[in-house]
Amino acid sequence: MPHTRWTRVRTVVNWVNLSTPLGLALARAGGATVVRRGRGTWVAGGYRWGFPRAGAFTVGSVFVSGRDVDDLLGRPALLRHEDRHCTQYAWCIGPAMLVPYLLGVLVSWTVAGDHHSYNPFERLANLADGDYPPPSTRFRRR
Repeated sequence: MPHTRWTRVRTVVNWVNLSTPLGLALARAGGATVVRRGRGTWVAGGYRWGFPRAGAFTVGSVFVSGRDVDDLLGRPALLRHEDRHCTQYAWCIGPAMLVPYLLGVLVSWTVAGDHHSYNPFERLANLADGDYPPPSTRFRRR
């Protein structure tokens, strides 16, 4: 995907709101190898900390994962999903995004028993692109 006017603005916003510097610091502290991807984003593979429990997560414009960087770069759908989270960080004023995101996790956990099915942030980032199964619910019709 090409770098657009919006992704340039998003990149600046995520640096100014300190979410990208936080993401880079977290990735490096967790032992990840960090590479520039384009569109103002970074990919950090080989993250060794067990928190948060996720195959990949985004902080600012940094995608962080325990997977190898080359594996991540070879997964365009996952990169699109995480790229959408970069935009969410810009719209939600950086690290402040964690509060509504965690509320979304709580709602999803209550309804479906997982952190993603009914979390608006994950749904807007496209669940399928993030390798999530189709949404489920704890409540079944009889």
